[in-house]
Amino acid sequence: MKWVTCAAVVGLMSIGHSANAEDKLTVYSYRQAFLVEPIIQRFTDETGIGVDVVFAKDGIAERIAREGRLSPADLVLTSDFSRLVELVDKELTSPVNSTLLENNIPAQYRDPDGQWYALTMRVRNLYTAKERLGPQQMTYEELADPKYKGKICTRSGKHPYNIALVASMIAHHGEAEAKTWLQGVKANLARKPQGNDRGQIAAVKEGVCDIALGNSYYYGNMLKDPEQKVIAEAVTINFPNQADRGAHVNVSGMALARYSPNKANAIKLMEFLSADVAQKAYADINMEYPVKVDVAPSPLVASWGQFKSDQLPIFKLAEYHQAAIKLLDEVQFDL
Repeated sequence: MKWVTCAAVVGLMSIGHSANAEDKLTVYSYRQAFLVEPIIQRFTDETGIGVDVVFAKDGIAERIAREGRLSPADLVLTSDFSRLVELVDKELTSPVNSTLLENNIPAQYRDPDGQWYALTMRVRNLYTAKERLGPQQMTYEELADPKYKGKICTRSGKHPYNIALVASMIAHHGEAEAKTWLQGVKANLARKPQGNDRGQIAAVKEGVCDIALGNSYYYGNMLKDPEQKVIAEAVTINFPNQADRGAHVNVSGMALARYSPNKANAIKLMEFLSADVAQKAYADINMEYPVKVDVAPSPLVASWGQFKSDQLPIFKLAEYHQAAIKLLDEVQFDL
């Protein structure tokens, strides 16, 4: 397990300067430094509270559990909903009651008990080959239609993004129907699940498949990258289920660590991250949808048009998380 700090060459580094230890925070982050550091620096500039940030791709929950009451972690930033579920399930979070957080973050995107709050949204889009299919008014359910046999690409079914999608299918259709659907999707795959979301878009361009599952912000970042723009431009972005329940969304989020030694300042940071400045930064830097409803997405993301999102509360997905993993195992989706 590799841990990376804001400045790996000097170890754990505080962003900004603070007069004493009471004006500091420690954040454990699954989110990458390029996104987090500018936002945290703005918080320090405004409040004078220095922030130590430790970055990791995995293992944060295990580390906090191991550290126990001596853990320095005040706040955890996650890159997807499943990480929030893991923290809560392992009893590593502490509830936060904040009127400002409740005003900034819709109830659909926060835990009813205040154990976690979403920060950004991303859609689980369907990408279609621009020249071979063009725009499609599709549903997730149609991915199991035999007419798409050999035409679909996706990353591992066990990736948190796909587990969340399967959980949403269970929530809407029940386990039996969701299992039948999953079997149909597997039968329609053009290849064994592999790679990341960007890789699925590349596979469409290469003609491996005509339809790919992928999160919206990857597509946006590919369009911004001169080396990947030509790949992204080979597909059309589609928002599924617009005629019924709406497109499935996942979230990044934050949770107050259970043994936070600086809870008051940690809540200040949480409130800052939910407000306009940070929400706009998330939108512009990483092409994500702000969770605060009156903050606009980036011009590039806005150019894709408005869409209807699934109104199923995100916290409901936690109820079906293990059932989704069980179905993926039963179907042997990745084999």
